[in-house]
Amino acid sequence: MGKNRIDTPRSNRVAVKRSTDSGNMEREGSQMKREEIKRMKHLETLTALGEKEDAEKHLEELVFGAEDELLERLGAAETKGTVSGNLLDEDSSDSEVENEARFQVQSAQKAAWEDEDDQGEEIVDMTHRFRKDMVKSDAEKQLPKGKLQQRLREQFQRAMGGTPAWAEKRVLKKKRGKKNAENDDSEEEEEEEENDLLHRTGNFVTSSQSLPKGFIEIKNCLHANNHRPSDACLTSVQFHPSAQVIMTAGIDQSISLFQVDGKTNPKIQSIHLEKFPVYKARFSADGEQVIATSMHNKMFYVYDMMEGKIIPIYGVRGLEEKRVKQFEVSPDGSLLLLTGTSGYLHLLTMKTKELVSSMKINGKAIGAAFSPDGSKIYTNSDEGEVFVWDVKSRTCLNRFTDEGCLKGTCIAVSRNGQYLACGSNSGVVNVYSHDVCLQESNPKPLKAIMNLVTSATSLSFNPTTEILAVASNAADEAVKLVHIPSFTVFSNFPVMKKKAIHLAQCMDFSPRSGFFSIATNKGKALLYRLKHYTEF
Repeated sequence: MGKNRIDTPRSNRVAVKRSTDSGNMEREGSQMKREEIKRMKHLETLTALGEKEDAEKHLEELVFGAEDELLERLGAAETKGTVSGNLLDEDSSDSEVENEARFQVQSAQKAAWEDEDDQGEEIVDMTHRFRKDMVKSDAEKQLPKGKLQQRLREQFQRAMGGTPAWAEKRVLKKKRGKKNAENDDSEEEEEEEENDLLHRTGNFVTSSQSLPKGFIEIKNCLHANNHRPSDACLTSVQFHPSAQVIMTAGIDQSISLFQVDGKTNPKIQSIHLEKFPVYKARFSADGEQVIATSMHNKMFYVYDMMEGKIIPIYGVRGLEEKRVKQFEVSPDGSLLLLTGTSGYLHLLTMKTKELVSSMKINGKAIGAAFSPDGSKIYTNSDEGEVFVWDVKSRTCLNRFTDEGCLKGTCIAVSRNGQYLACGSNSGVVNVYSHDVCLQESNPKPLKAIMNLVTSATSLSFNPTTEILAVASNAADEAVKLVHIPSFTVFSNFPVMKKKAIHLAQCMDFSPRSGFFSIATNKGKALLYRLKHYTEF
């Protein structure tokens, strides 16, 4: 019995030892097998690397390295089939950790810490000089970022005359996309049509239709009145509304017409008005007549170009004015607006030159302008106020103060009716949105143009409302061309090295913006070709 008690555990130990020895032998065999395979592969790799370029060598090293790792994993799988127990579990877990470290992308790391202040809405300082124009009251020294963005959006819409069509279309597409993101085939067709532009190149490589800012392509041409130069000051220059003709007039008591070609500009006709230095001359709306006023007379002339007659208008019944100087012609050609003394504005019919009605403002009326459709009249006073009148009823629609203006000097309305520009004796020109001028008593200008250091005396929008010309007759070279809607000045005009603009008196653009002219104090009608525009 004792022998049996001793022999039984010994037989167990022998069996375990044999099993362990066989396992060790198998592992050693598989290890030798792997090393032999690895050595053969390494020899093959060295042979191949000696015959190929460096880039291919690098790639093959990566490939063979991956194969070696694969063989190791296969060897581990063979060991897994022969060995049992907890040791297998530990080895497999270690290999999984190594494989994850080698072949898997490391997960994104979390932030080390989070600031609670970042989660709140950012506060913007509104006292900065670039943001002062968006402040509506003194209490708004600081505004949340979201509210400031809303102010900027409103300012952009005022400048553009509302939300642009491209922006509205994009918003509608986003809304429809959220509702029918997967099932709306029509939207996919629209997107394909829009993205069709991305698949073509040659047919769409053309110049931009809108005028770029910063630098304007401009050419200095022969003076418009080169065939009849004047030694006296030119007070007026204007392009004909339909023909390729320009008119000049001045204190030399003459009115001249020239054909504009940019090269020779031949003279068409010239008339002389006895003892009548011309203060202002303008074409009628149809271009068949010329109206001219003098500096010291209440009489004015009408020159009928079709019949070749000079018609003097000695006086208007009911008009008690000692002199008639400043006037404007309505866009439809039916009315003539005379700026009188003591704040009076007088409306006359163009056909019979009879007084229709009179309007009065506070202070002295300085400048006046018709709206493009002729339904409204804008006038500014020497007290810095602007009045908006209805032509039919002759009632004041609105009255507001020109911001920062002590004395108004000139006024102009854009051809599309979107902007109103007001000049002051300080040289500042405020540009307003037309809609705001009809609604508010203290509107904020879209832009205050401060490039003039002397009194602003002339303002002119080009027909496409892409350029605003501002000038002063108190200094040489005091002319600036302002890009719209960015309201930035073109840097290359005027050319300071070649001083040619001597006390600009009047400015005008041709009907299609192809030419720009300036009447100077030296009797020259400077002529410039704007290359961006292809037509006269």
